Amino acid sequence: MSFLIVLAALCFLMYVAYRGHSVILFAPVAALGAVLLTDPALVAPMFTGLFMDKMVGFLKLYFPVFVLGALFGKLIELSGFSRSIVSATIRVFGAGRAMLSIVAVCALLTYGGVSLFVVVFAVYPFAAELFRQGNIPKRLIPGTIALGAFTFTMDALPGTPQIQNIIPTAFFGTDSWAAPLLGVTGSVFILIVGLSYLEWRRRVAVKRGEGYGDAATLVNEPAAYSGAALAHPLVAILPLVLVGVSNKLFTVLIPQWYGASHEFVPAVMGKTAPVVQEVSKVAAIWAVEGALLVGIATVLAFAWQPVRASFAEGSKSAIGGALLASMNTASEYGFGAVIAALPGFLVVANALAAIPDPLVNEAVTVTALAGITGSASGGMSIALAAMADSFIANAQAAGIPMEVLHRVAAMASGGMDTLPHNGAVITLLAVTGLSHRQSYKDIFAITAIKTLAVFVVIATYYLTA
Repeated sequence: MSFLIVLAALCFLMYVAYRGHSVILFAPVAALGAVLLTDPALVAPMFTGLFMDKMVGFLKLYFPVFVLGALFGKLIELSGFSRSIVSATIRVFGAGRAMLSIVAVCALLTYGGVSLFVVVFAVYPFAAELFRQGNIPKRLIPGTIALGAFTFTMDALPGTPQIQNIIPTAFFGTDSWAAPLLGVTGSVFILIVGLSYLEWRRRVAVKRGEGYGDAATLVNEPAAYSGAALAHPLVAILPLVLVGVSNKLFTVLIPQWYGASHEFVPAVMGKTAPVVQEVSKVAAIWAVEGALLVGIATVLAFAWQPVRASFAEGSKSAIGGALLASMNTASEYGFGAVIAALPGFLVVANALAAIPDPLVNEAVTVTALAGITGSASGGMSIALAAMADSFIANAQAAGIPMEVLHRVAAMASGGMDTLPHNGAVITLLAVTGLSHRQSYKDIFAITAIKTLAVFVVIATYYLTA
């Protein structure tokens, strides 16, 4: 019964998200409904002590990233840099390869360490411009961005700095370059199959006579650039490059500047305890925020004139979008925390542990828990915290290296995590002004390809070991 309650809560939230209802409203409804059916006395304590605590904790850490990322993306749009990048991309890849162009830019940013959420905000303006010029349906933009940002560069390519590739290091004693050949194999599979799928979808749309979209029904379209001349492509792409470089630089320098922790005493009357900040837990977030500030300053330095006239209204629009996106994701985070605390979740975890093959066991467990919680990092953290010792023991008995466990866990976390209630999916759709009905089919297809890639990697290991 407890398992059915968890399953019902998950299905309900996915259904309302797909129908276009607000996840901010229905995530707590779904979570607390599950608690009510499990133990009515825990509804209020769970809401305040777990749902709201996790939701507010997420906002405390990531809200500035959402705001700065949205503002950065808006400035890229207002400055005309997006149009300049699009023009250059068309010259390099050709007008018929818009999807490849967007995937390449997303991959470059993600592998450079830029947050997935930031990539969505930054890339959308010139993705819309490129798709409009190529007369490709706008509804295919989310699937294209998902392929470039949420798949192979997030957790498959060796060395990627994304958190999904970092979490396993603490459990398996590995580094971010674990199992490089398997990671590259999985990445090539995802890229080839993903691009083939998107190209097939584009050709079907062309045969139907479908274009970019009806101007009367399009939502959250980037404003048309009104400047006299476009910036040189190298100038236009400079802010994007600096965001990636600065992120890497700050990631290295911040721990050196502040050490493992830093404390200060607020300048107020009376005795006040010092405020202690564990730098190791926030260094990556500070690095992203600092990198975005560098990117924003670069855009303003090179394109102040075209930006100035529309900055007030543009910044309001960007902040409004950031508020919606961050609250959606934070609500999802709270939902996942509540579901993971219910007895039904333990039933799921125990059932998954019965799968005999060590790598398949790990892959199915991680991707299932990521799907239930709606979070790649959250689901993987829960799975490894509860079962890493079992994974390790089974792998050692079968002679499987820890590096292979690392790569399988990382790739599996980015599989079924992108169900309709996933925060990144909701953010992507909100930013692009599209609904689940319009675009989720393609996101799910990319999700299925990504999930299949994990088993391709496992098969490759067994065939070559």
